[in-house]
Amino acid sequence: MKKIFTDEKTGIDYTLVGDVYLPNLVSADTNYPIGIWGQRHKEHLKENHKLMYFNLLTQGKLNSYLHDVDVRAKKIYDNLVTQLAEQEGVTEQLKATDMLAWVQAMNNISNCAREIVHNEIIYNF
Repeated sequence: MKKIFTDEKTGIDYTLVGDVYLPNLVSADTNYPIGIWGQRHKEHLKENHKLMYFNLLTQGKLNSYLHDVDVRAKKIYDNLVTQLAEQEGVTEQLKATDMLAWVQAMNNISNCAREIVHNEIIYNF
């Protein structure tokens, strides 16, 4: 038996280990940090879109894909919080005068922005 052979259909190299040929899978993907948004999207893919998840994983593109999703979601979330705070009139003046009202308003804004990001990016393509 040959030690290494290449499948002509897929182009994947296999190495003989014991009695079994195992694929030589080398990740061409870089090791980007994945934040909370990327992790949530990964879990969504694993549960609801298994084919896409495994395709990205086997192609070595999962980490960069999740990193892109994470960066895009964080940017949108930060912009939404800023815009909603301006619309609601939540300012540093309110923070200085009535801390509890400011915290309540910011928690509400944060929850609204989080929900929008979940619906538009994390659970949607």
